[in-house]
Amino acid sequence: MIINDRTPGSPCWLDLGAPDVQAAAAFYGAVFGWEYQAMDGGGEDVEGGMFQKDGKTVAGLGKLTEEGARSAWMIYYTVADADDTTGAVERAGGTVRVEPRDLGEWGRMAQYSDPLGAQFAVWQPGRNAGFELVEEPGSLCWAELYTTDAAAAQEFYGEVLGWQFSDMPMPGGEGAYTLITPAGLPEERMHGGLMQVAAGDLAETGGRPYWHPVFAVTDCDAAVDLVGANGGSVRTGPDDAEGVGRLAVCADPASADFVVLAPAPR
Repeated sequence: MIINDRTPGSPCWLDLGAPDVQAAAAFYGAVFGWEYQAMDGGGEDVEGGMFQKDGKTVAGLGKLTEEGARSAWMIYYTVADADDTTGAVERAGGTVRVEPRDLGEWGRMAQYSDPLGAQFAVWQPGRNAGFELVEEPGSLCWAELYTTDAAAAQEFYGEVLGWQFSDMPMPGGEGAYTLITPAGLPEERMHGGLMQVAAGDLAETGGRPYWHPVFAVTDCDAAVDLVGANGGSVRTGPDDAEGVGRLAVCADPASADFVVLAPAPR
């Protein structure tokens, strides 16, 4: 369960880098009912802003400016000290993509790649702890890593973010799915998972591992229909996962991928 209570190692924010901000705002508004608020109250020429659901902030949106980069969601994790985390990333073999920087009084951020290339970010909260709505329809409910080396990923993120791991057998005996929990917390606070896949299964990124968000919905099939009707695509599903719910892996019109999940009753 994701709870944004400033717990180190827990997801606290996510944003999307999109080649066309207005097109992305329209797509996610249609699929999840998000309202887009441009920064500084600007109009169509403003390069980013916030998504809100029922008046609560759920994610950010910005112009994709990195040359050659693919449109993708970036997931941020709470840390006590972004500078200390940066040192831990470097010692563990990761790469610093964006050095720690202050965003006014709101907090301090940094972005990295793990040793296998998966990109992630951290947030040292100031006045702003991050998103305001989670675990509800139209908001983040899980974060997932597809990686080519699960053992190496566990070692890296364990050192950098202090995560605890537990394995769950995959259906049909096809390996294990690793569950992620912040340090020192019970498994009820698990917030994500990682799964080992072959490089050939990561064609969209040229074989590079990546994180993607899972958004809760009330009806998976209806959400999939909205994805297709608004120019997105469905890569797998919808499928039923015992004890998890009904889910589908989707992509927006710019190929940024995400998962929609109608959770099983608890």
